[in-house]
Amino acid sequence: MEASGTVPAATPSPSPSDMRLLRSPYGGGDVARERGVASFSTQANALLRKNLTFQKRNVKSNACIVAYPVLICVLLIIMQSLINKEINKPKYQCGCKCIPVNGNGTCQNVCGRQYSTLDQVSSCPIANPPEWPALMQVSSPQFRAARDVYLPFADLPDSSCRLSGSCPATVLFTGQNQTLAQTLAGSLFPVMDSSSPNFSDYITLFSRVVPGSDTYTRGNQYIEPAFISERPLYYIQPTCLSNSSSKATINYQGVSFTIDVVCVQGLPLWRNASSMINDELFKGYRQSNNERKLNEFLTAYDFLDTDEKGLNLDIWYNSTYSNNTAYAEIALQRVPRSLNVASNAFLKFLKGAGVTMEFEFVKETPKVGTKFRLDFSSLLGALFFTWVVQMLFPVILTYLVYEKQQKLKIMMKMHGLTDGPYWLISYLYFLLLSIAYMICFVVFGSLIGLNFFRLNDYSIQVVFYFIYINLQIALAFLVASFFSTVKTATVIGYIYVFGAGLLGAFLLRFFVEDPSFPKGWIIVMELVPGFSLYRGLYEFGQYAFSGNARGTKGMKWGDLSRSENGMRNVMIIMVLEWLVLLPLAFYLDQVSSLGGSIRKDPLFFLNFFKKKKLSRSLSLQLTTSFNRQGSAKVVIDVNNKLDVTQERELVEKLVMEENINNYAVISDNLRKVYPGRDGNPDKLAVEGLSLALPQGECFGMLGPNGLIKPTSGTAFVQGMDIRTDMDGIYTNMGVCPQHDLLWETLTGREHLLFYGRLKNLKGNALMQAVEESLKSVNLFYGGVGDKQAKTYSGGMKRRLSVAISLIGDPKVVYMDEPSTGLDPASRNNLWNVVKRAKKDRAIILTTHSMEEAEVLCDRLGIFVDGSFQCLGNPKELKGRYGGSYVFTVTTSAEKEQEVETIVRHLSPNANKIYHISGTQKFEIPKQEVRISDVFQAVEKAKSRFTIYAWGLADTTLEDVFIKVAKGAQAFNVLS
Repeated sequence: MEASGTVPAATPSPSPSDMRLLRSPYGGGDVARERGVASFSTQANALLRKNLTFQKRNVKSNACIVAYPVLICVLLIIMQSLINKEINKPKYQCGCKCIPVNGNGTCQNVCGRQYSTLDQVSSCPIANPPEWPALMQVSSPQFRAARDVYLPFADLPDSSCRLSGSCPATVLFTGQNQTLAQTLAGSLFPVMDSSSPNFSDYITLFSRVVPGSDTYTRGNQYIEPAFISERPLYYIQPTCLSNSSSKATINYQGVSFTIDVVCVQGLPLWRNASSMINDELFKGYRQSNNERKLNEFLTAYDFLDTDEKGLNLDIWYNSTYSNNTAYAEIALQRVPRSLNVASNAFLKFLKGAGVTMEFEFVKETPKVGTKFRLDFSSLLGALFFTWVVQMLFPVILTYLVYEKQQKLKIMMKMHGLTDGPYWLISYLYFLLLSIAYMICFVVFGSLIGLNFFRLNDYSIQVVFYFIYINLQIALAFLVASFFSTVKTATVIGYIYVFGAGLLGAFLLRFFVEDPSFPKGWIIVMELVPGFSLYRGLYEFGQYAFSGNARGTKGMKWGDLSRSENGMRNVMIIMVLEWLVLLPLAFYLDQVSSLGGSIRKDPLFFLNFFKKKKLSRSLSLQLTTSFNRQGSAKVVIDVNNKLDVTQERELVEKLVMEENINNYAVISDNLRKVYPGRDGNPDKLAVEGLSLALPQGECFGMLGPNGLIKPTSGTAFVQGMDIRTDMDGIYTNMGVCPQHDLLWETLTGREHLLFYGRLKNLKGNALMQAVEESLKSVNLFYGGVGDKQAKTYSGGMKRRLSVAISLIGDPKVVYMDEPSTGLDPASRNNLWNVVKRAKKDRAIILTTHSMEEAEVLCDRLGIFVDGSFQCLGNPKELKGRYGGSYVFTVTTSAEKEQEVETIVRHLSPNANKIYHISGTQKFEIPKQEVRISDVFQAVEKAKSRFTIYAWGLADTTLEDVFIKVAKGAQAFNVLS
């Protein structure tokens, strides 16, 4: 078979006038030069259109994503309805009770104040709230301060008092005037008038002494918890008699309370400074029920500069029994009595013992009747909505990793898409999807009546969600740098989503509500984006729940300044993380081996500070120096490969003279070495590859191949250096990879439109180029080009990949096995397409099909053991290495010797290369035999015995490749 053409290595490229005559169905030769490289906006437009089309095709996935928050919100509404139905039952309504009727087991709802229970009091109208004595917070006997290793003060009682329950309630005090302070401290606790007090008028009785309780406080005092608990009520005296405990029955509006009333000794102790009091109170503070730190004090006073002219003091109060940080101010309910005690002592100091200021009672403000409210969405919203908002994270992560796994990202980059448009459009694309998702979520939640959304200020919600979705996108880009498979990324993504929600609900929440837990560690935990989201949603839920219970609004901007509100810190953390993670994600994408694109040097960003012109001149000098120093070794290794040596000399001359713009591709002494591992030596993969490829030539590479970063040497594509100008090189090249890299849900036409836009094709020129491309590869008729790629057969995908590589008239095209999987007719048609396309561009073809190489390639290079073994057109190579015919004969086994005798008679130097079951193959030198002699010998043999089959074949390109490869390997073994 004749080769399609021969272009010598040194043939100059066609002139511009010639090039204008060569029209291409993929974008037009001279038109391509006029339109230039696609701008930033053009690339961004192409990628955005492709992404929107891809999104439009994923209707089912989009519906499932949107349905998830809708399902969660509906589930909360259903649960809320069931709870409302339960709490609307009579037992939770004020003054209602189910009274048995006729003894038949049925009951009838009867309402009236006389039927009210403690469970119903929160919903009852209270026009005249009860009066309660003001109490001090007194520690339980086993927790009162006593002398031990932590509090070694000699004036404290011995710790043995805890066993008998007789420990006093200790008061610490200090001041600038010790004498005055001690006088005031001695008058803190007035003595009860009678040893047998009358509790019928308990309000008056407790207004004249100092009462106290160790019960927890509540959010209101419509009912004082000290009177309905099983704990005793205390009154504090300077000294308690041996029989100082009694029972008291207190009647309030028809309800009787029986309580124990116990005398407790009040013990004032002087300290020299307030700092000592602070230290002592801290050591005695109950922390996580640590039995070694239960030394609580009643209260403490610093009388400061108090004198006869005025009372000036600081008060420490006991907040140990405040059971919820959201209501930390509740502990203040027990502070007024402490202030009254000090004020009375100062009044007695000024006016004498007969003058007192009685603290009669405290009472709540009146309230209207209410219904019991339990906002389920606010209680559980933080957990459920953490899952909802984060559900986009694995979706974005999967999309990014999918483009890497399918090599689509590098495919787009090799067709001219630069990092700027890719990152901008990808980010904005995910941001728009996230915004649409969050709008649907918040609007739907508000429409169905979830207080979580309705009560909190919408502007705060908008800011919070907007900040978080930006952080979430940056996190997805960062995490995608560490994954190369979609399955792994998806599993890890969903583990993160559900794990962050569960750990937030069952770990972070308890730390937030624990006042003893260091706030700094909470901030450290909130550095995890999932925890930041949970904390913000937790704050929304708390404020919504409180607002619903009180009939007020939820979180407002002014609430962000409150110390217990963590929203402001969360927003600051998320903004700072976003500003850090996004640049870090870009950096890792560029330098990571899993980044999905060509890996850059870790210090690649320093290239922006270098002068490009200087780096070019240095690279040329270094390359030339390397060539000269290594020339002796090259001549020794390839002195019998004249064509390879001539190609190397041509490349050295072009580089030396800086005449690199007239060739499409110049490989200058490329070398690749893989470092050895586990004690193995380094592996030399490429040794000094030099090649000059002019425009209009199809060069075939036979043997191992690949596009990877070289260890040394360089290459020039259209005059641009691969070490410094890869972005420019990508805009002028096309690639047809070995495996079809396509979006399954995009059509053939949409693929070509996208890549055509990347090549700066626009308007009618783009539409015409796409249409002609589809026609050239037989994907136009019958609407095939408008079908999704997932419906294509393997051959159709292959043809589409070839069309993509040629769209936009790239000047250099790399094709790897372009006709693999095609039937003979389609393969022949595709070869014609490539033949037409190579007229105005350079094509580098790698293939295992020798027939394909022989049909398409103007020159071939056989690459074995790291270097070219020969260069030339197919006819030259067959003539040089294939001077033999292959004679094949099949007979019966007993006639094999006779066949061999006939062959030896034709050619004494014939070589038997194959023999099995009567079939023999002989390699016959061409110079020893004529084809007519072989035919005559076969005809004569047929008259004597049966020949089942026979054939005489010329040397094929495959034979040449095998011969050259074996010869090179044998040479390397000997050397």
